[in-house]
Amino acid sequence: MTASPPQFPFDQPIVWYPPEAVIQRSRLKRFMDRHGLATLDDVMARSTREIAWFWDAVFEDLGIEFYEPYTQVVDLSRGIQWPVWCVGAKLNIVHNCVDRWINTPTQDQIALRWEGEEGGTRLLTYRDLFHEVNRAAAALRAAGIGKGMRWVLFMPMIPEIVIALLAIARIGAVILPLFSGFGPGAIASRLADADAKAVFTADGQVRRGKSLPMKSVLDEALADVPTLQTVIVYRRAGLDVPMTPGRDIAWEDFVAGRPTETPAERTAQRTC
Repeated sequence: MTASPPQFPFDQPIVWYPPEAVIQRSRLKRFMDRHGLATLDDVMARSTREIAWFWDAVFEDLGIEFYEPYTQVVDLSRGIQWPVWCVGAKLNIVHNCVDRWINTPTQDQIALRWEGEEGGTRLLTYRDLFHEVNRAAAALRAAGIGKGMRWVLFMPMIPEIVIALLAIARIGAVILPLFSGFGPGAIASRLADADAKAVFTADGQVRRGKSLPMKSVLDEALADVPTLQTVIVYRRAGLDVPMTPGRDIAWEDFVAGRPTETPAERTAQRTC
């Protein structure tokens, strides 16, 4: 599997090439062999020349499961700037990421592996992840969060950010991720623009051996966004943070007692 030598700006060195044995057992190589594509340049050329064929082949290769199949891969009738993908289809990406593996041998394999800066490790199997995502999704529904509503993620890179993201997608809500290093002004402007009503956050994050605040930064931003109604706080950094009654709730209290199974919302492509 060869291609034109990659060209990086500023002459940065390429530090690693995959050995031939790794290339031969890669999923991309199997895809190329299946469709008679000799080089990466061939893949790129056909993917841009035959967009519908390419994505249909990718969906099949990945085994993407739809609740209702698409009648057309992409509709460009309004112009390439207004594409409608998977016309007529309904699916939930969480089904493909998690649900489909339940009650199969894969459910006991590791789905998420996390290593903290302090040296701690957490492992979640597909079954573990399924249960945690469902608990969080059920909690969201119980809080009145539903399809199409906007939910913000302002969290560090911990397993709970994956759980929260998949839970939001499971109920068909809109995910608005915010960079964990944003200051109050950047957060406030994005929350206001999105008309967001709720947010997942953490007391803080651990970076280079230090506990850096997040909840207090969010609180400062929320002084300018009074419409935000719910803040779920995960205890990550051991920081003492104020909790506003009626608005703030600890993660463990939010998901406590929720069922480990709740239906996934069937979602469809929205046109712009």
